[in-house]
Amino acid sequence: MKVGLIGTGAIANMHARAYHNIGFELVACYNKTEARGRDFAQKWSAELVRSVDELCHYPGLDYVDVCSFPDSHLEPVKICAEIKRAIMLQKPIATNLAEARKMVDLGRAAGITLGVMSQHRFDDSTIFLKRAIAAGRLGKILEADAYVKWFRSDEYYSRPIKGSWKTEGGGALINQAIHQVDVLLHLIGPVSEVNGMWQLGARHKIESEDVVSAQFRYQSGAMGVIQAATAFWPGYTERIEIHGTRGSAIISGDKLTSWDIVDDEKANIADPAPVAQAVASGSSDPMAISVTTFERQFTDFAEAIRTKREPLSNGEDGYRALEFVLGVYQSCREGHRVTLARV
Repeated sequence: MKVGLIGTGAIANMHARAYHNIGFELVACYNKTEARGRDFAQKWSAELVRSVDELCHYPGLDYVDVCSFPDSHLEPVKICAEIKRAIMLQKPIATNLAEARKMVDLGRAAGITLGVMSQHRFDDSTIFLKRAIAAGRLGKILEADAYVKWFRSDEYYSRPIKGSWKTEGGGALINQAIHQVDVLLHLIGPVSEVNGMWQLGARHKIESEDVVSAQFRYQSGAMGVIQAATAFWPGYTERIEIHGTRGSAIISGDKLTSWDIVDDEKANIADPAPVAQAVASGSSDPMAISVTTFERQFTDFAEAIRTKREPLSNGEDGYRALEFVLGVYQSCREGHRVTLARV
């Protein structure tokens, strides 16, 4: 696979590393700050081009990988739809639902493969729980929660666009905890209503939230809680907790750390739970995460392009996670429960 990359910040280096590991060729890149783009191009032996348009039209690419801020995603999607080229977007898909829907519709109408980064779908823990829940091993799901009590330094937020509504779309929920939002939706299903509260700039000099909590109800009737923060020093490993009528499962970081199910060992000896304790987490360092799941998502995306199937994390999945986040934000602003429109 030959890839062109838009945006050359920290996460782009993780993408480039994953491409190197799986044998994909990163052939071209673009950054609006030329010096940063030049450094990245030299590091990864890619050609630096002068514009988004030039990058999207670069000859011979199998797909375009967009690692720029979410308010800039629509332009490359439009171009790739016009020229029938596959495109992968960094999360969140957009900062508002109108642009997110437009991107999904453009991709569908053009018949291109559109993916959204959600690498935690490719954790061993998530893959196992997707099977286990579908097989009824936890029984009826009663509650599924996420706790993302992280810390980010003042230096992390030193750029004015960080934590801004216009460029990033918000703070801790849309930029950090959206991964856990997506995993919950992937495992449990759609959410019908949310009710949230937040603190804006509680610790950091940002206009959006660095502390937020919400209760919500899944369409299935199960309930949930999510807490997200970048204000809690020194930062703690994120958790997803799932409770059913037959027992409970906990993901800490990227690993399944608890699996307590009634009589499960005897009944499911052929598919044992991958319980582990050594976890990777971005709780205090955004880059202290495993590259393996990036490799898996890129491999899945490439296979989706080859076979003309949907990738495991597609545009609709990105839209659904954004809808949840923006529903929580609306509830926080207006002070009442919000029903999500798509349910």
